[in-house]
Amino acid sequence: MLTRRHFLSLSLLSGGASLLHAAEFLPQSVTFKGVEKFQQVVAQAVAGNWAALPMGARVAQFGQALRGIKYVGWTLEIDDRVESPSANFLGLDCWTFFEISLGLARMIGRRQRAYSPSDLLREIEETRYRGGVCRGNYLDRIHYLDEWYTDNAARGNIRNVTREVGPVVRLTGRGNDEMSLNPKLYRYLRANPALVPQLRQMEARLEKVPFDFIPKDQVAACESRIQSGDIIGIVTNRAHVYCSHVGLALRTGDGACHFMHASATYKKVVVDKTIHEYLNSVKSHAGIVVGRPR
Repeated sequence: MLTRRHFLSLSLLSGGASLLHAAEFLPQSVTFKGVEKFQQVVAQAVAGNWAALPMGARVAQFGQALRGIKYVGWTLEIDDRVESPSANFLGLDCWTFFEISLGLARMIGRRQRAYSPSDLLREIEETRYRGGVCRGNYLDRIHYLDEWYTDNAARGNIRNVTREVGPVVRLTGRGNDEMSLNPKLYRYLRANPALVPQLRQMEARLEKVPFDFIPKDQVAACESRIQSGDIIGIVTNRAHVYCSHVGLALRTGDGACHFMHASATYKKVVVDKTIHEYLNSVKSHAGIVVGRPR
């Protein structure tokens, strides 16, 4: 059977498309929400020639363009069985905020006459899924932020610059199994409990991968080495998971480096305190990892 990707490949070979689109296994009425906001942000980027900006500055620019969008959790849980690249401009959580900002920055760098939702979904597939490929299966998706950094660094989408930014310590003695312990929280796992043992095997593999981070008491001293658009993973002291939150760095005109994120506290995308102040404001925050978009 020919998949959608095969049809698109044939279209590309015949001159019917400029780029290979994402493997879209569900209709865009399900996978893409807020088309008008997408078009508005893209028009702003084209008018401002954001494609000419360095990659990190471009990511930060798109992050700022998403400010004020309300915080909504679980927007990636869009079906009971079929996984497909998706984007929601009507509501963002911490992961989808940084991911869509990065996807837009990558997309606009591919200079075209026009941009469609499928162009963004292609970029989302490249960073959201293990190896950059979605086959329609829930476990194709990278579910843990520590793996996102490792997978995307290995494929050249980011550089893990944590060690370049500041002194690191290694996280040890902790499981990375939050999802398999709480499958009822996840729509796909509730509907497909047979996925849980396979998920646990993946978690066990992740627990063997060395994970280094900058402790929060060291961040203020090295914050000057963080750049706008850097992807800031928040490492937690909580059990069963390594990272609990994520956002983008934004260096403002006064030289301070702020944490920009989709905030469950403020219920929207905001530019928050400086990164070290944000870390110190939450007791369970342990430190950061830093990825630099390429």
